[in-house]
Amino acid sequence: MFTLRFASLVVASSICASSSLAAAESSYVYCDNGLRCFKAPCPSNSVLDLATGTIIKGVSIDPSGLPQADKAITDLSDALYAGKIVVRGSIKHRTQTITGKEYDLPWLVATRIVRTAKDSERKHCSSR
Repeated sequence: MFTLRFASLVVASSICASSSLAAAESSYVYCDNGLRCFKAPCPSNSVLDLATGTIIKGVSIDPSGLPQADKAITDLSDALYAGKIVVRGSIKHRTQTITGKEYDLPWLVATRIVRTAKDSERKHCSSR
């Protein structure tokens, strides 16, 4: 009986854990917004979270988690920085040392390419 209860608990825990991980992911349009600065950290890249409509500035991207098939689809550098594609992933904060000072900076950790971005989703890509 104990084994059956334990197995049920493990399955229930796995379902809860996987659903919370899935909830952490969203779809984003990442791009270089044209801003240039002289001191790091610089808000020259931003993302649009398609689920919330929130624009997050100063985000770097980590495309290393993309599947090989997605990496081979297009010239990732051009597609990513121009906001041409929607990527699935999550925003993680990473500590980086820039000119001797530590910063807690947001990173978009991309897990797959979803589709081509619409013009309306790319509006945040140009500096204003």
